[in-house]
Amino acid sequence: MNHFDVVIVGAGLSGIGAAYHLQSACPGKTYAILEGRARVGGTWDLFRYPGVRSDSDMHTLGYSFKPWREAKSIADGPAILNYVNETADEHQIRRHIRFDHRVLAAAWSTDDARWTVTAAAGDHGDLVQFSCNLLFMCSGYYSYDSGHTPDFAGFDDFAGTVVHPQFWPENLDYKDKRVIVIGSGATAMTLIPAMAKEAASVTMVQRSPTYVVSRPDEDKVANFMRRWLPEKLAYALTRFKNVQMQRLVYKQSRTRPAKMKAALLKMVRQELGPEYDVDTHFTPTYNPWDQRLCLVPNADLFTAIKSGRATVATEQIDRFTPTGLRLASGAELPADIIVTATGLNLKMLGGTEFSIDGRPADFAETFTYKGMMYSGIPNLVQTFGYVNASWTLRADLTSEYVCRLLNHMSETGMRQCTPQLRADEQHMTRRPWIDDFSAGYMARLMHLFPKQGDHTPWQNTQDYTADKKMIRRAPLADGALVFSNPVPAGSLAAAKAKRKAA
Repeated sequence: MNHFDVVIVGAGLSGIGAAYHLQSACPGKTYAILEGRARVGGTWDLFRYPGVRSDSDMHTLGYSFKPWREAKSIADGPAILNYVNETADEHQIRRHIRFDHRVLAAAWSTDDARWTVTAAAGDHGDLVQFSCNLLFMCSGYYSYDSGHTPDFAGFDDFAGTVVHPQFWPENLDYKDKRVIVIGSGATAMTLIPAMAKEAASVTMVQRSPTYVVSRPDEDKVANFMRRWLPEKLAYALTRFKNVQMQRLVYKQSRTRPAKMKAALLKMVRQELGPEYDVDTHFTPTYNPWDQRLCLVPNADLFTAIKSGRATVATEQIDRFTPTGLRLASGAELPADIIVTATGLNLKMLGGTEFSIDGRPADFAETFTYKGMMYSGIPNLVQTFGYVNASWTLRADLTSEYVCRLLNHMSETGMRQCTPQLRADEQHMTRRPWIDDFSAGYMARLMHLFPKQGDHTPWQNTQDYTADKKMIRRAPLADGALVFSNPVPAGSLAAAKAKRKAA
């Protein structure tokens, strides 16, 4: 069995970033990346639908250590995929990746102070095992095997083509076709203007509206600074600026929702004009940031609507018909292609089955520790980004923390670190893993996720500024993270000698 100090699961944006941090801050540690697919990139390699892009700016979605050099800060999927691959190649990370290794199970042994990870490898799914001292889960939060599609009445009656964006056919021809896109989230907002360029018509069918905000796909301030300042300084300043802007918008949305709602709707009315029914199609029943805002770069969605190439229908679907959709009002929408942009299926820790000393681990019964570890679960860290800001902001913080943790354990001779509720925390208030966020894809399976408490470090804050204090600056030995299981005396002396020689 191959043994490593760290096994990273996933070679997407998070996993490649984790490998960089590990190489940089813990150069003496060995690691491997287990990737279930055949390529680097994760989300940005999986999704291939028309117009696929980020809905966060790349100065914050990009890594802290690798400046984003493209003019467009709201980047398309291929550009982001290239960025992740560049990172892997620039830092010789690819040689550490075991492709086509889908992790199935992970078993912790306290006696050995290590995880045994079982993966299905290759086309035939041969079972292989790896052991490690720390398991770093960078596998995202949704299932790569299935997207979410509601049970629509008459679904099989439709004679045309039905596509879920997660599994976009490579050669789907939608030129001069009538297209319906079901959904009003980020994927739908991306697909509609992209498909409208060639389709005969595109109709977005939504049960209820989403907040939509337009902004340029180029950051003029960032591009100006990059011309006149050293690259890393320009990137750091832009990153700081954009983090603060994200934070301000979110804070205003939570503290002054009526004012923020009015401002967002005013922008939509300015884009679509006084004759358009913004109240019906773009005015949600919830407050801003109760769900994620949808970004449309350069007002492309509004441009498609004003041109007549795209329309919006806000109504419940009654059923699929042989020729399209019937709405609850009885209206019939004809279609050649129906795209079900209806969301993701969440998956806790990549669907891996975990056990601790032979007992199955139930993460729904645990409390999150700093949004990345779990009470009673040793030597396990998960990257889980923000729902209200760029994912990579927290991914970078999490990787930094893992490196601090590994170095501290080496220095103190401890093999195990386990978050443990203290005596006065045993009956702490239990709150959802993601609180105050009503998006359907989260709400459907939130009961399967860990809980968070009512005070640090048992919170999943969704606040980058607070996390920098809690993750980057707070001491490791805080009384809640218990270090134990010392290295045997002979092994410790050998390990010190090895580090000294290195």
